[in-house]
Amino acid sequence: MASVQETLTQLLTVDGAMCAALVDSGSGMLLGSAGSGLDLELAAAGNTEVVRAKLKTMKSLGLQDSIDDILITLGSQYHIIRPVALKEGLFLYLVLDKQRSNLALARRKCAEVEKLVTI
Repeated sequence: MASVQETLTQLLTVDGAMCAALVDSGSGMLLGSAGSGLDLELAAAGNTEVVRAKLKTMKSLGLQDSIDDILITLGSQYHIIRPVALKEGLFLYLVLDKQRSNLALARRKCAEVEKLVTI
């Protein structure tokens, strides 16, 4: 198991990683952050709404499933939102420079690191 800061530091080892955060999706509060390039407090609050909207849509559709990750592709960045399976109500948020990153490897790293989160 890894502390919040250790978890986020591991995420930043991914090529092209700019910043990472652990977020409480119940409150939108930032539980930890690392790196730079964005206002992570604002991003945490905004991406909480993304997660809530997706969960609400899944419920409306009657989907009995879980979210592996949510990918937002911008012109110059990838934003990965990964719910923490063992800690309901938390998600990892990773921002990548699109030109310097490998999306498949970043998603894989998120999946690995997500299993290590301790609160």
